[in-house]
Order: sequence, then structure tokens, then C-alpha cells
Amino acid sequence: RELLPPCLVIVAGLTGIVLLCVSTKDVPNVLGFFQYGIVLDAGPSRTILFIYQWTTTKANKTGVIKGCSSCPVQGPGVSSYSDSPQKAGKSLEPCLNWAQNEIPAEQHSRTPLYLGATASMRQLNLTNPILSDGLLAALTGTLKSSPFSFQGAQILSSPDEEAFNWVAVNYILENFFKYDWRGQLVPSGKGMAGVLSVGGTSAQLTSELEEEKQAPKEGVRLQLYGQTHRVHTRQCPCHGTEQLRSRLLSVLIR
Repeated sequence: RELLPPCLVIVAGLTGIVLLCVSTKDVPNVLGFFQYGIVLDAGPSRTILFIYQWTTTKANKTGVIKGCSSCPVQGPGVSSYSDSPQKAGKSLEPCLNWAQNEIPAEQHSRTPLYLGATASMRQLNLTNPILSDGLLAALTGTLKSSPFSFQGAQILSSPDEEAFNWVAVNYILENFFKYDWRGQLVPSGKGMAGVLSVGGTSAQLTSELEEEKQAPKEGVRLQLYGQTHRVHTRQCPCHGTEQLRSRLLSVLIR
């Protein structure tokens, strides 16, 4: 029923990472200003650094965040540096330096920093785990040397990645909560949207299962805004953009 603009979809998954990993924690707001969090999305074709901010305002013990700025890392995705892992870490430095200017210096040590790698790194980890471990080690070394509070660099599983996307899309659509006429946070009363994510080689459909008995063992259980959600992703192999493009070209040629 609703389609998000492409730019919001790009930002969506990273919002989910912040909601599930950062803002559910009670980070002390010593100075009374905005608090910040940084997520690096290490995708197949490129890496983007995103800065998020929030205050102490929470809705049923879950933080309310917003994206404030981003920095595209120059060069290809991190998996392309498998022959020279140190260059992968080096490529992050300009955006990390940029982030230091965007976030107040007194907040640097309190700013959580995450890196999540997705499809191409999952494939590399399957075909050559030694190379993927070397890349993660190089990325970790660079991130630890920054003044921010490094929280981890990991390869996200497909279910976790799609769960982040599901959280983020429903967050953007205000399905978890909304602001009433007084500007206060209240439950939205709306149902949760399913999310169809189309990649290069496959598509994934992620939705919430309402009944406990319906939840598959491989489903993801989330606790957000005072409610428990059971989310399951259905894989649709060979339905990615590359396959669709090949089928279209075949039809046109015929």
C-alpha cells in the first residue's frame, strides 16, 4: 500500500541498527546535549558512514532517534580489498575525520561506533574465511584508533540484516508510535508493514508473525517500544535485479 522513496529505503536499515543496538541502552547524557551514534554500512558496492542523534526522550524504554548527516566512503565495497586489507581500513579514515568535525569533541568518547558488513562479505566469508577475517581485523584496527567508542565490526547474517530493515521501515512509517497534538509520544495503533527487499541476486520478504505457534525457529524476536515482535524472513532466490534484467534482455532479444 505504501512505497518509500529510494533515499529513505537506503537510510532505513541503518536506523534499525541504531534502534536495536544503541538507543535501547541507558547512555548517560552528562552534558544535557544531543547524544550521537555512528554506523558504517559496509555494502557490496560501497561503504557509507551515518551519524544519528537522540536525546533522553524515550517511548516505552526505547530511544527516539533521527539521522543528521552521512559521508560516502571513497572507493568500492570493503570486500573488494580482499588482496590488500589495510587499504580497506585506510579508506575509512577521511569519513572518520569528517565525523570528528560533525560531532562535538566533548562527545567523541561517548559516541558508539558500529560497522555492519552485508551480502558481499557474507559471500567472501563462505568462500574464503581467512580473507574475510583479515578484512574485519583491518577495519577494526582503523575504527579502534578513532576517538569514538568502538562497539564492534561484524558481518551481519541475512536474517539480522532484514530484521534491521523491517524495524527501520516501520519506524519511518510511524507504525511503532506517533506524536499526538500535544507533541507527546503515543502508540500509533497501526499494524506493521511487511518489507520486500530486492538485492542483486535474490529478494527477501520480511513480515511479523502474529501467533506464537506461527513463529519459525529461525525467526527473530525483537523487544521495541514496550512490545514484542516476532519477525521472519522468507528468501526468494534468483529474484534479484540481475536476474530480472537478464530475463528482460532475453525477452527483448527474442
